[in-house]
Amino acid sequence: MNENVAGVSGSGLHPEHRARRAAWGSFIGAVVDWYDFLLYGIVAALVFNSQFFPSVSPTTGTLAALATFGVGFLFRPIGGMVFGHFGDRLGRKRMLVLTVILMGGATALIGLLPTYEQIGIWAPVLLVLLRAVQGFAVGGEWGGAALMAVESAPKHRRAFYSSGVQVGYGVGLILATGSVALLSHWLDEEAFNSWGWRLPFVFSIVLVFIAFKVRSSVEESPEFTEQVEVSEEGAAKLPLLEALRRHPGAFLLIIAMRMAELFTMYIVTTFALSYSTSNMGLSRDLFLSIGLLVGAISCVTIPFFAWLADLFGRKRVYVTGAVIGVVFSFPFFFALEARNVVLIVFCAVMLANIAHDMVVSVQQPVFAELFGTSYRYSGAGVGYQVASVVGGGFTPFIAAFLVGMWDGAWLPVAVYLTLGCLLSALAAGWMMRGREHDVA
Repeated sequence: MNENVAGVSGSGLHPEHRARRAAWGSFIGAVVDWYDFLLYGIVAALVFNSQFFPSVSPTTGTLAALATFGVGFLFRPIGGMVFGHFGDRLGRKRMLVLTVILMGGATALIGLLPTYEQIGIWAPVLLVLLRAVQGFAVGGEWGGAALMAVESAPKHRRAFYSSGVQVGYGVGLILATGSVALLSHWLDEEAFNSWGWRLPFVFSIVLVFIAFKVRSSVEESPEFTEQVEVSEEGAAKLPLLEALRRHPGAFLLIIAMRMAELFTMYIVTTFALSYSTSNMGLSRDLFLSIGLLVGAISCVTIPFFAWLADLFGRKRVYVTGAVIGVVFSFPFFFALEARNVVLIVFCAVMLANIAHDMVVSVQQPVFAELFGTSYRYSGAGVGYQVASVVGGGFTPFIAAFLVGMWDGAWLPVAVYLTLGCLLSALAAGWMMRGREHDVA
């Protein structure tokens, strides 16, 4: 037995109580990590081009700012590998405490970072470095949080109990967008651009303290505990290699199945914020408000869709969400072109709250169950984060690049979004075919 495993002894808690505590711990930590991670993307689209890349044209500065947003995604698989390795060998709990501390520290330091005017080239260099730390930390977050919730939950309610991991994204989006929107409303543009944008980053310290206290009280996953107790050799020596050897195709399936989620959310909340203000002349407050609305609705829709998935089958919910993403890709851009606020909001909600939320509501159990317990943190976590690089991190950058290549036209971005959602629908339908627990 592995003597280094922390917190594997039972405490006598009722399984239902332990499941709820694990779900709460996964949720609150996810709130902090996603608040920090998404805050960067929102501010990058509004401020970082002038504060950290002022010596280039506005268009190039925006591309550079969005590229630094993508840097965080490049480091997510590395975080998934490192935290996954030690999470499979030492336990989920330790890694989850560490990820939230790393993320909060990097975020607070971004809020204190001098600008290009003050320290020259070191400003963007340090910005990229801290963004890399953010990516490294969030790379270990999803796998641990999802597994802690899934492995602690009753088998017939795994989607619902683990949905808090994704609701944490919505709450983080509310907090990140809300803080920027309030400051943008209260401060004039000069004050916001010079110092106001820093306040939400520094505020992360408060959230980290709360998450640390909550996660420290959560017990280790019972499935991990059982695996350690019954195994003579403990966890696999190299869990990631074990996952690759046993389930090589699972990684490609996870990438394909996450396209709908990543494309819908980042095109609506990050790319559209930049595109609508630069190319359409729309107010930045509109998309900041949409971000708030999307985050608020997701707190209801994600657990609701997860409940439906436990009741009627994960496949039906997943494929339906991806197909809705296909259907509303072009209407979203038609609404932008028409500058029709009602249609813009409606299509944004259909993409980010119906399509996106239906897909993410069941990802935790679907991805976790692709791998065995002893290498699950590494397998599911790394697969999830590699998909984030391929389909998420550079989506705003790619979309902005496509617009630039087509002289400001949105058509290629709409095609890009449609194809991503279609790929997810096909992959989910193929992967979950014939599974009794996926199809009610």
